[in-house]
Amino acid sequence: MSQTAFAVRLAEAVEHYRAEVAGPREHLSLLRWQIDQGHALDSRDTFPGHVTTSAYVLSPDHARILLIDHVVIGRWLQPGGHWEEAATFAESAAREALEETGVQGLRLHPWHKGSDIPFVVDSHDVPGKPARGEPAHIHHDLQYLFLADPEAPLVAQIEEVHAAAWKPLAELADIAPLGLARIRSLTPPGGLSQNGNM
Repeated sequence: MSQTAFAVRLAEAVEHYRAEVAGPREHLSLLRWQIDQGHALDSRDTFPGHVTTSAYVLSPDHARILLIDHVVIGRWLQPGGHWEEAATFAESAAREALEETGVQGLRLHPWHKGSDIPFVVDSHDVPGKPARGEPAHIHHDLQYLFLADPEAPLVAQIEEVHAAAWKPLAELADIAPLGLARIRSLTPPGGLSQNGNM
């Protein structure tokens, strides 16, 4: 995907997200401003922010979520990372999950209906890396929802993560509260919602 194609695809994804998914307080002002300014958001050297992708990988019953113990950040998070060339943003997120956890049988959640619209767009502060001449900045994280078998073996990518493990869904409360709220509002494929309703 060329930088121009990336910019067009990103603008479309953000526009559709705001129209179809975002809550009334999700303005995504900085991300939209950077898009309008023509910033190279596919480059990790673009500041004040650039695009990352991440994956909420759920068990089929939505009771568990796959998390990583991140080496640099020092806490449990959903797998993800800086944008690297991919056909879609969802594919980028899936690749990060596979690379960091070794999860097998990953499939895009039916919620997406085969589209590339993010489940959540989360623009958040991250610390800089002085050794790289990198200031504190923003990650515009496009987050996608996947399903996988929690009984399949995992292989953590030890260069970036201490461990990968399936955790109770409630673990997302301190990590990604908006993602957690949206997941809890869904009905698992062929099952009950998190509130016990059909």
